[in-house]
Amino acid sequence: MTPREKWTDDRLDDLNKKVDEGFVRVEDQVKDLRREMNARFDFLSQILIGGAIALIVALIGLIATLIGVNAF
Repeated sequence: MTPREKWTDDRLDDLNKKVDEGFVRVEDQVKDLRREMNARFDFLSQILIGGAIALIVALIGLIATLIGVNAF
């Protein structure tokens, strides 16, 4: 097959439309990906904060136990 030497305005318009539609699809996919990533980071933040609180409570309990054992 030999490539066409002339591009009509209609063909260029069709190509432009396809390129624009492709960019819109990619933009939508990127937006969806960002939303999903934000949701995952929010969940991870909640898990990390919960774990930190649990660790602090455990350390306070350990310290209280050690003080109680040494007091008697």
